[in-house]
Amino acid sequence: MDSLQFFGAARLVIVAGKGGVGKTTVTAVLAQAATDAGLRVLAVELEGKPVLADLLAHTAVEVLTITAPEALADYLDSHGLKRVSKRLATSGIIDVVATAAPGIDDIVVLGKLKQLERTGGYDLIVVDGPAAGHAITFLMSARGLLDTVRGGPIRTQAEDVLEMFHDPTRCQVLLVTLPETTPINEVIETAYAVEERVGVQLGPVVVNGVDIGDPIAIIDADEHLVAAAEYRNHRRASQRDELTRLSDDLALAQIVLPQLPVAGITSAEVAELATALVAQIQRLPA
Repeated sequence: MDSLQFFGAARLVIVAGKGGVGKTTVTAVLAQAATDAGLRVLAVELEGKPVLADLLAHTAVEVLTITAPEALADYLDSHGLKRVSKRLATSGIIDVVATAAPGIDDIVVLGKLKQLERTGGYDLIVVDGPAAGHAITFLMSARGLLDTVRGGPIRTQAEDVLEMFHDPTRCQVLLVTLPETTPINEVIETAYAVEERVGVQLGPVVVNGVDIGDPIAIIDADEHLVAAAEYRNHRRASQRDELTRLSDDLALAQIVLPQLPVAGITSAEVAELATALVAQIQRLPA
């Protein structure tokens, strides 16, 4: 597959995965790789510490943070309530509204993403989405509100979001996992839930942090080196088994990103992983 074909498949890509699998890193890697391919890219943070700006510091990617209060303020502004929007957004009213009507906080954020996608200002918008547990409720918020709200602007917003979800050229969800039993189990469960309950198109599963390499030959050496080689071989074999199980249980293509021998990810590692990502994309069927 050509990288432009891959990045041009949908204008909005929501990256989701269990906490600790490298979801934010993968968001940054996707954004950089798409920018390197010549696209205008926006990377969006929705929750957690703002780290995308640091990971993408030396790229042309624009980074935007969206919170529910800010999205609510924008929504109220656009509906002629600019005078009260900032006061409401900063007073904690979004928490009160969210408690009274579950899904409101998510729908205003999704509405902002829909607005960004509709403007056409970017070729690709990559969203560092919620962790897997919240991802389902986040993506289901539009359907839930559509079932409970009979009319008005909130229902219209929910309808517009669902229309975007159901168009694979506008929106896709990309799931991230690690080559380990529990994350693989969770990504399989999440994938089926997203497809069946939300109806949004799923892209390839990104398997992050894979120890790539052939088995290490064990020769007569220091016992500690032998033990280390045996451990590395066992881990590689275990990861291969998990990747095979993922292929058997989930009919989605896989993109494998290597584990890097570093303590933390910086913009330099993002650039390295972006190169590896493009190489993986080129192995996907067109």
